Amino acid sequence: MTQTKRRIRRTKDESQKLILEAAEKLLIEGGASAVQVRAVGNAVGITDAAVNHHFGNRDKLLAELLRHGGRRLKTELKLAVENLGTDDFSVDELINVLCAIYYDQGYADLALGLHLSGWRDKGTGLLNPVVDALHEVRCALYAEAGITAPPIQDIRFVVAMMHQALALGPIFGRAFGRSAGLIQPKDGGLAQQKSWWRSIIQEQLLTVRESDCPV
Repeated sequence: MTQTKRRIRRTKDESQKLILEAAEKLLIEGGASAVQVRAVGNAVGITDAAVNHHFGNRDKLLAELLRHGGRRLKTELKLAVENLGTDDFSVDELINVLCAIYYDQGYADLALGLHLSGWRDKGTGLLNPVVDALHEVRCALYAEAGITAPPIQDIRFVVAMMHQALALGPIFGRAFGRSAGLIQPKDGGLAQQKSWWRSIIQEQLLTVRESDCPV
């Protein structure tokens, strides 16, 4: 007698979590083009229809996958900034979190593809915790020197530019580098970028400048 395979019953949240995890694995291994509904379904052990039942279609699945990456990025950034102002803190932690999701996990390709297709994310403030934490540390440094810290706006600008550069780096980094005469390795000069952004944050944002000191 043929035995039928027992169906695994999962909650809606459990199913969506498994689908997004499978989609993310495909993204890391093969880029956004590898994230196909059938491939995701096969990885989870469900039908194409079941995947579409939860997310509607491939475009909506990709959009939710990008939000999934954003939520994880926000969580990891929160953990990184918790060490700000302590002996355990390193600016490298912040930079490495951003590099990991865009360079190692394929989200740069996904974000650009969705943007070109006309999709727009209405969310804002993803890196606000980073801005606020850096500003808090800088205010403390300036308070020790007995002077008022510069306004927060330049921190917002630097963090936004760093985010933009690291997000686009995996796709355009080498081409943009060549436009300015930089001959970079296959990773787009990632190690050099990390070093440069570390210097900018440490020297320009987290150092009391002589020009701000009273004469």
